[in-house]
Amino acid sequence: MSSDNCFLPWGFKTYRTSSLWNSSQSTNSSRQEISSAQSALLPSVNEQTQKTQKIPSFDSELSLEALDDLPPLSPLQPVSEEEAIQIIADPPLPPDTFTLRDYVDHSETLQKLVLLGVDLSKIEKHPDAANLLLRLDFEKDIKQILVFLKDLGIEDNQLGTYLTKNYAIFSEDLENLKTRVAYLQSKNFSKAHIAQMVRNAPFLLSFSVERLDNRLGFFQKELELSVKKTRDLIVRLPRLLTGSLEPVKENMKVFNTRLFKIKERHLFLTYLGRAQYDPTKLNYISLDKLVSMPDEIFCEEIAKASVQDFEKFLKTL
Repeated sequence: MSSDNCFLPWGFKTYRTSSLWNSSQSTNSSRQEISSAQSALLPSVNEQTQKTQKIPSFDSELSLEALDDLPPLSPLQPVSEEEAIQIIADPPLPPDTFTLRDYVDHSETLQKLVLLGVDLSKIEKHPDAANLLLRLDFEKDIKQILVFLKDLGIEDNQLGTYLTKNYAIFSEDLENLKTRVAYLQSKNFSKAHIAQMVRNAPFLLSFSVERLDNRLGFFQKELELSVKKTRDLIVRLPRLLTGSLEPVKENMKVFNTRLFKIKERHLFLTYLGRAQYDPTKLNYISLDKLVSMPDEIFCEEIAKASVQDFEKFLKTL
């Protein structure tokens, strides 16, 4: 049988012994010497029998028809130790340089993702992502996610861009994804709004319900918004739910700060030649430091001047 058509979960070993004695020796002496050589060089009959019994018989254990009935293992399905031993591992990916294009001709999954518009050249920059896609089965692991996204409102011509950015959605449990959508619907986000949010913030559905709820509560409380205005804000800027809160908090300090105070300090720094707001350059002054410090600390640490100098400058405005 061709090895290309059948992969068995077991390996078989054959053992062969060669003659140790030539035929010119006498019958009696050869019997004694063969017996002695076998006891010294070969395992005992019992040991050989035990080893043979450990190797499963193809005819008794599994027939060719039974092989067809075995369901393929999903990469997301847990397996027992006994099942893991029987799995024939795929060849490892090249450790240094490789492209997923090298695997497209041999992977139905990659072929269909390319047809959907997925940019493999961007995904292959992440080795873990490449390994994930090569081990997924399109029919069992990917198709259900595609159906879910289309039901959500992601159009066919948008799937490629979305999946290129958030290929990790294939590792998400489908029920968890549905639960997160149901949570947004419970907050009166319409289906059209949710689809728009998912398109503009591809990782939105990768966050737990607890994370989404905490973020919505944060913006409603800190910005003192009504429920409707909070919802409208998130629809326009859905990445507020997925991005870092640090720049948001820094900007919020400015919105509680009076404009003329910012203007006074900026003009004073400009006068001193210290108005440097580029984080890639030396003597960078963050927006937080510009607006949140008391005048004494601002003058000493930022302006490198005295409070009296600052007050004199303000009189000239």
